[in-house]
Amino acid sequence: MTPMTTEGEKAKAPPGSARRALVGRLSWGLADQAASSVSNFVVGIYVARSLGVTAFGVFSLAWVTYGVVLNVSRGLATDPLVVRFSGVPDASWRGAVARSSGTALGVGAALGVVCLAAGLGLGGRVGPAFAALGVMLPGLLLQDAWRFSFFAAGAGRKAFVNDVVWGVALVPAMVVAARVGSVAAFVLAWGASATVAAGYGYIQSGIRPRLTEARGWLREQRDLGYRYLVENVSLSGASQLRAYGLGAIVGVGAVGAVRGAELLLGPFLAVLMGLSLVTVPEAARVLRRAPQRLGKFCLLLGGGQAGAALLWGGALLLVPGRLGQFVLGDVWHSASELIVPVTLGVAGAGLGTGAAAGLRALGSARRSLRTQLFASACYVSGGLGGAAVAGTVGSAWGVAAATVSASAVWWLQLRSALRERHRNPIPEVRTS
Repeated sequence: MTPMTTEGEKAKAPPGSARRALVGRLSWGLADQAASSVSNFVVGIYVARSLGVTAFGVFSLAWVTYGVVLNVSRGLATDPLVVRFSGVPDASWRGAVARSSGTALGVGAALGVVCLAAGLGLGGRVGPAFAALGVMLPGLLLQDAWRFSFFAAGAGRKAFVNDVVWGVALVPAMVVAARVGSVAAFVLAWGASATVAAGYGYIQSGIRPRLTEARGWLREQRDLGYRYLVENVSLSGASQLRAYGLGAIVGVGAVGAVRGAELLLGPFLAVLMGLSLVTVPEAARVLRRAPQRLGKFCLLLGGGQAGAALLWGGALLLVPGRLGQFVLGDVWHSASELIVPVTLGVAGAGLGTGAAAGLRALGSARRSLRTQLFASACYVSGGLGGAAVAGTVGSAWGVAAATVSASAVWWLQLRSALRERHRNPIPEVRTS
């Protein structure tokens, strides 16, 4: 295989090309997430229209569980990779990716067994979906690891192609799942197509995931990895607790309604997630090259995302009811009532991600962990407290208030971290 050229080998590029390179990396991040989100959006819409709000709620429970496991993998495997191996020489990148992707694969196998056992034990309507998710987790997590690895190298085009492969493989898988007509069949179709893309990631990179070196990677990155693990799991775990609690307080249909509202924001969330793939690597580059510009970079990033979320939410309010019914079917009526609070919540999250990227680039894991724990506690309290008071709509407004409050704390922590670094600068990037 031909070694991938990383940005670390382009350090001597003419100054005028730096901005074009940045725009190119951001563009590939958006394109990649667009491809990924289109696939997820199609799956969500198809399940919502085919199986109804209750079955869609079951699918959503499996979805948020996958989110928890995904964030475990990112915290231990790929988050330290993008912080410490973005734009480094090719040899360093390849060695780190082999260990990082092996770690992701190991996390998928271990937690997949747990999820499979839980699904078989649960039975009923929910159990088969969780059992199917457990089988598919190794491929899902490995595919995600390739995406982050490519972005760390400044090769977003390869991540985009990988997600396109996933989307193409998803088409025949969805046809088969539709004939079966169960939530578990859709989960299997979604995971199997991701596994195809994970296999293609090996062909793209020429790097074999080293599962046997996962322990070494965890030991090397323990100062960041375990904090990022707790931080990420608190984020996705809060979402999962809110979903389970909402289902218990209001009903499983309420979980489907919330997921439906999130699907309406899908195109904007694609932008948000696409930027998140490149924000930490880009913030790390800004920190190395012009540290005095990091705060401004993060402010532009967060403010731009918040403004875009508000514009998209405003546009959703103008969508005719017939069109919404055509897209989401029976889920539309309950989901449309949540557009305003969900939009405000996403805007608050977008604003906070700018500060979070800065803290990650600074390697300030202690500060980001404290802030994320606070944000997660607010999220669960707001979501479940609102549900107890005013049902599904109350839960959405509680989450919106919690997210905006947490965003303010993120920015206070970034300001303190920047002042601290100015007094005592400590380089954080490793190249070996």
